[in-house]
Amino acid sequence: MDKLIELAGTLVSGAFIAVLATWLATRSRDRQEQQAEIGALRVQADAMTVAVVELQGAAAANRLLWEGPAERARTFLLTVLVFSGGAARARIAGGTDLQSGLVGFGRAAELLSRERVASKQTVAALREPLTRAAIAAAPLMRSSDPAVATATEQLLNALGNMENTAHLETAMEAFGRAVNAATAPRLSWWARRRATRTVA
Repeated sequence: MDKLIELAGTLVSGAFIAVLATWLATRSRDRQEQQAEIGALRVQADAMTVAVVELQGAAAANRLLWEGPAERARTFLLTVLVFSGGAARARIAGGTDLQSGLVGFGRAAELLSRERVASKQTVAALREPLTRAAIAAAPLMRSSDPAVATATEQLLNALGNMENTAHLETAMEAFGRAVNAATAPRLSWWARRRATRTVA
């Protein structure tokens, strides 16, 4: 009888140790997977942030190079000078007033055409940073955290209208808050219980 009790005790303690070891292994694996997921989310969020900042820089350079009042005044002045120079050359070569005017308009049109092509090339250069932002956003939009997915979608929508910088900044801040909340260290059961007791 004593041997049976001893055998039963050994079996129970062995089963308890096996269950405890399985639980600890599962918990450790879950924690490692959670840490890997958080690490991947941080990398993806960093890629998204870099892409957005790069796009903002390219858009600002585009505005500075082609859209500012100083640039428009420069283009206007150059157009007037090219028109005048072309008209003067035609006049010196013995052309009539009409011919001089046509030559001047032709030269001005050439200049404006080159300026337009250069402007479009600069705008086309925004395509690459915009593509990088969309590629960086793809895994974030599939995030298991709905706040991250929503904030990423809102940020992409804000990128569609780069002129509205206030909206873009608001979307960037919301994205940062969502990522920070999703990657914040998770409290253990004991810590959550203690926090609940102190609040109550």
